[in-house]
Amino acid sequence: MPFSPQAYRPDWPILSLGDAFYDPVAAADFPETILRFRNDRAAAQIGLADLTDDEWAAHFGRFVPLPGTLPQPLALRYHGHQFRQYNPDLGDGRGFTFAQLRDDRDRLMDLGTKGSGQTPWSRAGDGRLTLKGGVREILATEMLEALNVPTSRTLSLVETGEELMRGDEPSPTRSAVLVRLSHGHIRIGSFQRLAYERDEASMRALVAYVLRHLYGEDSDDPVRLLTHVVDRTATLAARYMAAGFVHGVLNTDNINVTGESFDYGPWRFAPTWDPAYTAAYFDHAGLYAFGRQPEAIGWNAMQFASSLRLIADSDPLVAALDGFAPRFQRELAAAILWRLGLAPVDPDTDRATVRAVEQALRTTATPIDRFFFDAFARPDLPATYGEPWAAVRTALAAHPPRSDRAHPYWSGEPCGMQIDEVEALWAPIATADDWSPLHAKVAAIRTMAAALR
Repeated sequence: MPFSPQAYRPDWPILSLGDAFYDPVAAADFPETILRFRNDRAAAQIGLADLTDDEWAAHFGRFVPLPGTLPQPLALRYHGHQFRQYNPDLGDGRGFTFAQLRDDRDRLMDLGTKGSGQTPWSRAGDGRLTLKGGVREILATEMLEALNVPTSRTLSLVETGEELMRGDEPSPTRSAVLVRLSHGHIRIGSFQRLAYERDEASMRALVAYVLRHLYGEDSDDPVRLLTHVVDRTATLAARYMAAGFVHGVLNTDNINVTGESFDYGPWRFAPTWDPAYTAAYFDHAGLYAFGRQPEAIGWNAMQFASSLRLIADSDPLVAALDGFAPRFQRELAAAILWRLGLAPVDPDTDRATVRAVEQALRTTATPIDRFFFDAFARPDLPATYGEPWAAVRTALAAHPPRSDRAHPYWSGEPCGMQIDEVEALWAPIATADDWSPLHAKVAAIRTMAAALR
């Protein structure tokens, strides 16, 4: 196997936590391993881009251990609030941590799976992933990365040759196993489990692990960790909004303590700036609607602080939580200005621009992707943007550009990702095993990313 000692740097710090945090498991023995997607751009950052397709399928379809890292997969244990109802019967039920590696920025990265088989935490589930679900995760992660949202990346998708029965889509349907590259898989729910079990020693150990290995600090201070998590999750909430993204299931077991978005189920991009727009058909109360995502993520940060009360005093935890709202407001202004291609000026001017943009988008029902494309390409906005946009024109004119508009992307059409297009990209795969439209879309998304940056 071609490993570069400069690029491939295996690690295994999660083993230092001990077996109270995870269960060793084995991957399912799949009938087939057909490679459908490999992200060589992400693989290059961890020294794996030179794998042959056969080696790739062996490691990410059969889960032959990578040299020098975890000897076998680990299913992590955690609890969580699911739609605000506490559930102590959770854990990795169809995935596991397969390996840990250092990337080209010296960050500790996990290779985690989805659809890799049953674990002790599978409950009544089959531990599998539909191929369509894997395709949707590719599209979500590629689009979010392009729009500057901190996200896991889809490293690999391998079709596995099983027929799955699902109640929410036509069945039987094809199966797959996905590998994601993520900056840790420690969740708010990982800490909730330890608080629930009143396990102070393990809580202190997990705080120290996250601070040392995910934040690069030699500390075991829970308040320090909460401050980091508040900052990172507020940033995530702001960038979701600027991207027009609706995750759909913002439960505490789906919030990573590094503030990196992951685990994409019923996600959607909102067509317009509609605060009530939801992604999950089962979210009847709109708990995780587009406009309620900052509230939901802030509530999750509160549950994290509540868990840390096991080993910390309340007052400094509350003081750290108070930083969420101002951090969110600053990051929202920065994220919207970034997507507009404009540089910040000062906090008051930046906030005024964001208010003008949000009000115009909400009251005119202008498509989000169309507006940001037009505003980046022509900050004066074309004549088709009439009187309701006068305040936006004035606000945009107060900001200098942060980059030029020379990229050919800006002379075409906006690259979006509405649900109808997701279905249209899946249709040729389902009917004719034609993957070319999907690969073309990934290429188009990456072209947009280059233009935005």
